[in-house]
Amino acid sequence: MVTETAPVKAALDRLRAELGDERVDFGELVVLGANAKAEALRRSRPEAVAARRWLADRVRGADLPVDSAAADAVKRHGLIDPDAAA
Repeated sequence: MVTETAPVKAALDRLRAELGDERVDFGELVVLGANAKAEALRRSRPEAVAARRWLADRVRGADLPVDSAAADAVKRHGLIDPDAAA
């Protein structure tokens, strides 16, 4: 049994509203939550933050080599996920 503190109850109520008659799979929630937490911890590591900052600075400064032919080939052959750009 899970103790439904106010924040837990609010989150579960939102989930239950979406699920309708389906039951809440707490095992799945634990797996999803653990994976999300692990990813958040990885993203917050100083070296990950520094790498993102370095890349963002290069993008802002237009300091990235661009292979136009390769980019066109990716588009032409459908090798890009259309939802990834959204």
